[in-house]
Amino acid sequence: MAKHKDESSPQTPRATNRKAWHEYQILEKLECGLELTGSEVKSIRAGNVRIEEAYAKIRGGELYLVGANIAQYPQALPNTQHEPTRERKLLAHRRQILQIEAHVKQKGKTLIPLAIYFKGGHAKCEIGVAVGKKQYDKRQDAKKRDHQREMTREMRRRNR
Repeated sequence: MAKHKDESSPQTPRATNRKAWHEYQILEKLECGLELTGSEVKSIRAGNVRIEEAYAKIRGGELYLVGANIAQYPQALPNTQHEPTRERKLLAHRRQILQIEAHVKQKGKTLIPLAIYFKGGHAKCEIGVAVGKKQYDKRQDAKKRDHQREMTREMRRRNR
């Protein structure tokens, strides 16, 4: 009998966009599939992907990931290599795309990739509808983090 993988285990490898959480306020998240070539899949599995400068856009009723850098896979043949920064199609249901398009049409909102990972053998991209933070918002977030960190330290110290 085959053993089933634990669903609570983290998907590996996982490329995250930590900068997005600092620079933007994430309003809504959506998990999309990625349309990739074979060498891109192998390169992502090897962890050779950067999404810090990437964004998503809607064109012609379809969702695209722009600016993501998936490095070329060195073991692939030269004629099967992919272009590292090409636009990649994101796979989502039409109603999800329409819902996100309504958000993006509002002033100041954009689509940012938050993570790329594998789930059930398929490459997934988590995108978020984001609004840029002002400098004072970033300072307030830093204060909250510091305050929370001090509270947990104090609680640990008292529980000893």
